[in-house]
Amino acid sequence: MHESRQAPSGAGAVSRRPAPPPALCGFLLLLALVFTVSYAVGAAAGPVAPGMHGPGTSRNGSGVGSGGSGGDGGGGMGDMHGGSR
Repeated sequence: MHESRQAPSGAGAVSRRPAPPPALCGFLLLLALVFTVSYAVGAAAGPVAPGMHGPGTSRNGSGVGSGGSGGDGGGGMGDMHGGSR
């Protein structure tokens, strides 16, 4: 005699999809929150490097086409000298 066993079905069986662990969900939520806050702080602070200007502005305020690099051609490092050789 051969007895076949079947998986229980009906009221006794609970079909659960594997869910991500709560720690992973919390970490991803915290990561998104930190990114959002850092982006907002960076947008509020604006550019912090010297000589960084948005499009259409320059040092002398004359708008597009004025160059804005001070004319030294070195990106603001015209007073830099080479080392002694």
